[in-house]
Amino acid sequence: MRTFTLDLDALIELINGREQQEHWLDLESGSVLTLPAEDTYSDERQQLELEPDRYTQIPNLDVPQRVAMRESFLFTLDDLHAHPLLSAALTGRRPLRAFDYEIEAFPAIREQWQAYELKQLREYTLNWLYELGIEPAPDKLPLDTRGIPKDILRRLSKSA
Repeated sequence: MRTFTLDLDALIELINGREQQEHWLDLESGSVLTLPAEDTYSDERQQLELEPDRYTQIPNLDVPQRVAMRESFLFTLDDLHAHPLLSAALTGRRPLRAFDYEIEAFPAIREQWQAYELKQLREYTLNWLYELGIEPAPDKLPLDTRGIPKDILRRLSKSA
C-alpha cells in the first residue's frame, strides 16, 4: 500500500460532484489534475496520454448510484410521515430533485440524510482508494515526545 497525504474531503466532493470536468488522481504524488471535458489538446491532456499508468480518473457517482444511496437511507428511517413522501419521490420523474425538495419539509431528517450521505461517500472514497492500493495518511501524526520537557508537553496537550 502506498500512503499519500490526500485531501479526503476534496476527493469526496469530486466524487459527489456533478460538474462537467474530468478529475484525475496522480498515483505518484497524490495530486489531482482537473481538465474540462472538451479539452483534447492541452499539455495536461498530453501528459495523461504519455503516462496513462500514472493517472486514474476520479469516478463520479451516477444517477442510479445516487438514487440507491437515498434508498438505503430510507431503510434507516422510521418516520411515518417522511418515509412515504421520500420513497415516492425516488420513484417519480427526476428522483434526486424530488427527494431534495421533499426532505426540506423535515429539517431533522435532512440533517440525518446529510450525515448519512457524508459517511457513505467517505466509505466509497476510501474503498476506491484501497482498490488502487492507496492509503490516505492520517490527519495528525502522533507527537514524538522523546526529549520534550514535561512542562512543555503539558502546554502542548492543553492547546490540542
